[in-house]
Amino acid sequence: MNTVTIILLWIINLVTDTGGQLAFKAAAIENKEAKGWEHWRHMLKRPWIYLGAVLYVGEFVAWLAFLSTVTLPEGVLLGMAGIVTVMIGGRLWFKEHFTRPRIIGISLILAGVALVGLGG
Repeated sequence: MNTVTIILLWIINLVTDTGGQLAFKAAAIENKEAKGWEHWRHMLKRPWIYLGAVLYVGEFVAWLAFLSTVTLPEGVLLGMAGIVTVMIGGRLWFKEHFTRPRIIGISLILAGVALVGLGG
């Protein structure tokens, strides 16, 4: 498979994985006052949880397609870039903070992804 297709599948995987994580987070925090079953009932009435589920189905399909084009070690390491995109999305959407250990972690993940991308 050509490089453009592989990169496109990787990007689709990152977008759907990140979008699903952020949608689930939005569903989980929308009604913080509710506890127990009431919280779950509230989440099931909101569109965020269904958007997250749809994105996860899309991510599953994209992930399978991506893994069919690269070796498993490359695929898994490149998939870890999702951790970085979710952290950035959490910062932008939910105003979560970047701590020093998180920044170090992001840097190490990005270094590993870059090494794999360069054929290391």
